Amino acid sequence: MKKICILIAFLLFIPFNGMVDAHSGRTDSSGGHNCSEKSKAKGLCSGYHSHNGGGDTSSSDSPSTSTPSPQTWDKDCSDFATYDEVVNYWNSKGYSKTNDPEKLDGWGNAVDDGIPCEAPADYDTSKISGSAAQIAHVEAEKAKVIAEQDTAKGEKDGYAAGLANGYQEKENSASSKGSEAYKSGYSSGYSKGFDEGKSKIASEKKQADQAGYLLGQKQDKVEIPSKFADNKLLSNSFSTGFNKAVAVRDKKKEDELDAQGYKDGKNDKINEPKNVKKSYLAAYQKGFEKGQQDLKQSYLDKGFHAAYTMLEYKKPNFKNDKYITWYQEGFESNKKVLKIEEMAYNMGLKGEKLSIPQEYIDSKVIFDHHYEIGALEYEENERKQNAQTGTGFGFLILAWLARRFYVAKKMLIA
Repeated sequence: MKKICILIAFLLFIPFNGMVDAHSGRTDSSGGHNCSEKSKAKGLCSGYHSHNGGGDTSSSDSPSTSTPSPQTWDKDCSDFATYDEVVNYWNSKGYSKTNDPEKLDGWGNAVDDGIPCEAPADYDTSKISGSAAQIAHVEAEKAKVIAEQDTAKGEKDGYAAGLANGYQEKENSASSKGSEAYKSGYSSGYSKGFDEGKSKIASEKKQADQAGYLLGQKQDKVEIPSKFADNKLLSNSFSTGFNKAVAVRDKKKEDELDAQGYKDGKNDKINEPKNVKKSYLAAYQKGFEKGQQDLKQSYLDKGFHAAYTMLEYKKPNFKNDKYITWYQEGFESNKKVLKIEEMAYNMGLKGEKLSIPQEYIDSKVIFDHHYEIGALEYEENERKQNAQTGTGFGFLILAWLARRFYVAKKMLIA
């Protein structure tokens, strides 16, 4: 029976002791203190009470006669003027949900959430050490730092890859593996590096092209400097510039020889250049041939125009038989003279008055000659026609006389 009573007394003691420890605050020399308004509002206590096992009293100024226990807590939530002071104190002590010796975080009758003295509704609890908001904030900051590090690394790697590909004029492809932050940074860095690499090689290619052009202006054999020879793109640019200059120089020389060849061809005196490029010789020969063609055409034209002024071909007094042949070809090729001859002949044949059209005035000799031929035929035709008319009339007179003679004879016989 005695053991049962002791057990009951022990069980009754446990909840009462828990009630006493359910709030925080500073104790006096007797191990007790007056309950704060906030603790009263929470229902943690009602008046002066002890934290060494004593209970509340109805009087706020009657100390407990119990033997005082060692002081456990120093601060009560009512000891702070503002909530920021609470947070500063809490943080300075390194308190948390699991480390709250002063019981500023409820402990028992209030939710132990790591928030001391119940923060105002609009307070940023991420400022409170160990709070869920701060933990989330810290995690977010860690994730942000990791993302920034991944982004930075991605930018660095992407820039290096893009710079290399842009400089080598490869395809603009920024594919990569890793976190989204890394891939985003890689893409950004690659784009920047690619543009810089592309710009860099373009500038160097231009320099190589210009260097090649300068050499091509002086010589025909390409000699690529070592600073360009080791890079295929630069080597090609140097060769392109060199060939461009050689082509310009060749074109200029070919034009000169073409003109010289033409002049010699017109003068019918060939003087081909010696020990020159095939293209140079070909240019001279081409010009010479054109000059010969124009020279021939000049003699063809002379013969053609001479046909307007001569009734028949007369061999010209040229020293070169080639010129005479061309002249005769031109003379015989003039078929317009036939039209002039026909017009003049028909005019004379019709007995019309001679009238040379202005366009044929230079062919007066030919026009007069064939008009005269037509006119003579006209006169002959007229004479023949008149003769035929006179003969017919004579026959009629004889017939009439014969008739009259026959009638008279008949009358005499009768």
